[in-house]
Amino acid sequence: MLSALRLEDDDERPTARWSPVFESLRDAIVGHKLAPGTKLPEDELASIYSVSRTVIRAALQALAHDRLVRLEPNRGAFVAQPSKKEAREVFEARALIEPKVAALAANAAKPEDIALLRRHLEKEHEALHAGRDSEAILLSARFHVGIAEIADHSILTDFVRDLVSHSSLIIALYWKRRDTTCESHAHHALIDAIEAGRAAEAAELMKSHMVDLLSGLDLSRGENVPEKLADILR
Repeated sequence: MLSALRLEDDDERPTARWSPVFESLRDAIVGHKLAPGTKLPEDELASIYSVSRTVIRAALQALAHDRLVRLEPNRGAFVAQPSKKEAREVFEARALIEPKVAALAANAAKPEDIALLRRHLEKEHEALHAGRDSEAILLSARFHVGIAEIADHSILTDFVRDLVSHSSLIIALYWKRRDTTCESHAHHALIDAIEAGRAAEAAELMKSHMVDLLSGLDLSRGENVPEKLADILR
């Protein structure tokens, strides 16, 4: 099951009390709504979500496990803030791993997988064209995880999921052009190659796509000033 691409259509919620808070903060971080470096005070979050600090603490610990949040002793929690060196290394790692994943997907994809990818891509384009950049970044991230799930290689899928989470933060911090999220023709071409079972072409397209994403980042500029938490989440 392609869980990454079914999230927007799934109304079920995990039973853990902290899960809704975790998902809201995760989507806000990955979707570029919470800037890297933003402080996440437990008391303020408890007020925003109308839950206890214990619930907030559990959600923050889960986010830290996914490396989306940084926990500092005696200082609290902050949205992760990847360095320029890490930014380059993350995309270099993706350029090594995701072409192989795309090739595996081309050899494993079923017609229903392709249909789901195309429906997802329509939502991604709709968000980008409507100026909903935060949503477009999140959907683009899910697209890449979805390809990994089609490849049906659990270890590589975990790698891709982790790297994509890092990438979304990096794009939020360093992007220099709006189409850095993922250009439409790149995702269309990938789907076409995967559908046709052209593994070598899918791998080459993904490698080129990673190079384009890295070139869309400005690693020479300063970092963004974090916004106020309540202005974003309320």
